[in-house]
This record gives sequence, C-alpha cells and structure tokens, in this order.
Amino acid sequence: MTRVSRVGGPVAGLRLAGRHVGLRVGVRPAVAGTGLLAALAAMVVVALGTGDYAVPPWDVVRSLTGHGTAVTDYVVRTLRLPRVSMALVVGASLGISGAIFQSVARNPLGSPDLVGFETGAATGALLQILVLGGGPAAVALSAVGGGFGTALAVYALAYRRGVHGYRLILVGLAVAAALSSVNSYLIVKASLQEAQAAAVWMTGSLNGRGWEQLGPTAAAAAVLVPAALWLSPHLRAMELGDPAAKALGVPVERSRLLLVLVAVMLAAVATAAAGPISFVALAAPQLARRVTRTAGVALVPAGLMGALLLLASDYGAQRVLAPIQLPVGIMTGAIGGLYLMWLLVHEWRSARA
Repeated sequence: MTRVSRVGGPVAGLRLAGRHVGLRVGVRPAVAGTGLLAALAAMVVVALGTGDYAVPPWDVVRSLTGHGTAVTDYVVRTLRLPRVSMALVVGASLGISGAIFQSVARNPLGSPDLVGFETGAATGALLQILVLGGGPAAVALSAVGGGFGTALAVYALAYRRGVHGYRLILVGLAVAAALSSVNSYLIVKASLQEAQAAAVWMTGSLNGRGWEQLGPTAAAAAVLVPAALWLSPHLRAMELGDPAAKALGVPVERSRLLLVLVAVMLAAVATAAAGPISFVALAAPQLARRVTRTAGVALVPAGLMGALLLLASDYGAQRVLAPIQLPVGIMTGAIGGLYLMWLLVHEWRSARA
C-alpha cells in the first residue's frame, strides 16, 4: 500500500513476511535516481557502439531489442554486451557495499578496498593462483572465501562490547597492511610466469569477461542486493546512533553483523569476478549522496553511481590509449586518487569550519 506523509514526501509501504517496511522517497532523490539511470543507459549505448566496428546508437538499441542485423547482433550482443553487463554488476555491487560500510563505520573512508576486505579476497585468489594452481572457478571461490574470512577476523578483532566505526576502520587498515605484505611475498616467491598472471589479476580488469563469468556473479548479486535493501531500514535507524536505534527496536549488533557480512560478500563477489578494483566502493556512495542531497544512506543511488563509474572508467581505459587497452583498475586508481585527495581536503576544511 502507499500513503502520503505530511512531511518529507511520499512514503511507500509494503508487507513482507508479516513485517511492515516503510520507504521514504523524496522528490530530489527520485529525480536524481532517474537522472543516474538515464546517464547509465546512455553510457551503455555508447560503450556497446564504440570500438573497431562502430555501431550507431539507434542500431545498438535495435540490436538489444531483438531487431538488429546479424552483424550488429554479433558485435553488440556477443562481443560487447558481456563485458558491459559485468561492469554494471560489479560496479553496482561495489557501490552498495561501500555505502553499507560507510554507514556502519559512520566515516566516508569506510570502504572495503581500504579496510582490508578486498585485500583479503586478493589473498585468497593469489593462494589459489600461485600455490594451489586452481582454475578460474577455484580462484573465484578462493577470493570469496578470503574476503569472508578477512571480514570475520576484522569484526572479531574490532569487537569490544560492540563494534564502533573508528575501531573497525583502524583494525581493517592494520589487517589490510598485513595482508598486502603477504600478497607481495607470494608474488615475489612465484615464478615469472605465475607472477605476471597474478599481477594482471591484481590490477583489476574486465578484459575477456564473458557470459560464463557473468552468470555466477549476477546470480550472487541477485541474492545479496535484495538482502541489503531488506536490511536498509535498520541501517538508517543505526545512523541515528546505537541508543536511538535500540529505542526503535532495532537489534543493533545482529543487524550490524548481517550488514557487514552482506557488504563483504558483495565486495568479495565483485573482486572474484574482476579482481581488486579500487576506489569505486569509496567514491560511489559519497557522489550519490551529493547528487541526491540525502543525509542518510542511499543504497540504490550508490549502486547506480558505482555501475556508472565503473562502466565509464572501463570505456576510458579502452579508448584513452587505443588500440592499447588498459586494465580498468588503472583508470579507477587514477580517478580515485584524485577523489581521495579532494575528500581529505574537504573533510579537513569541514573540521576547521
């Protein structure tokens, strides 16, 4: 059912498993979300139509709707669509994961690539590549296991009658530093050929991604993203502070643990699919908040922004030095470094104001 509140715009209500969940939708966030969706659709058409064989935008749309020619269908749907789809799924997963971490930590620097979870996923993958010699499926599973195990370790080390954001970030940074040393050791001790393969994976890339890699990644995201949205009312309540959330009937520690696990799994699945892609999870939630001008968590805009950032970065990585194709991790690292510098300066000025 739907009702209209006196303050704050429309409120959509739905009942799931006997539980009423309210979702407040303001005019500005709705308009901003629609704008992000339109920008993402335009970027998809541009990415699908650009390459050695250029396809006009209208022909891209005709091909996607099943009315294209044999040539355009092959170029658009067989050669390019799997990579674009992977960028959308991985980017959205990282954006939502980063939004959850930043909300739980109550810190704009709370991100899975800064607090060790993506580093742990990389450790799991490197152990499989350099020590156990597993195939792509084993590497992906090891990456997910490494990220999950790192999250449990960080959460356990940060737990002191509850988990506070600053402690979670500090422990995560320490674990990330330790795991980075392990990763460097594994690469140094490997043979030249194995080290090259590991270095390519560690950069983060969407090169060569096809439907066989997209299927498991999309299936995992199809489970984890609804779980994150289901838990988002608890996340909004916890942003008011633990005492206020408990007063509203939110089981704070259980909800925080579940949210962290969902966010870790999203980041680990994204890392398993494309390698450790930096800064998307850090920048997407903050950019989404500035676009929607919301003070609280915005998971859907963060997911859209993450998908847009990664797809645009991958497009730039393919076109900046064409015909040389850079790994997308190089492009996101360059953009993210500039963003991080701006964020630190902004936070410093806010603290002095």
